[in-house]
Amino acid sequence: MSNLEQVESQVRRLNADELNAFRQWFATYDNEMWDQQIESDSKRGALDSLADRALADHKAGRSTIL
Repeated sequence: MSNLEQVESQVRRLNADELNAFRQWFATYDNEMWDQQIESDSKRGALDSLADRALADHKAGRSTIL
């Protein structure tokens, strides 16, 4: 049985309160992982082309002030 299958099996056995706590924990964990990925991508310049394009679009009048 793979790790994923083991986790799925364990999650299925959680009662309602445990499942709610797991959901909250996982949402926090997932957000932290996403933040780390964005930070890593930013540091290595992977987002530079997106920023350049956004700035060029803004200078060309193709943006809207929110």
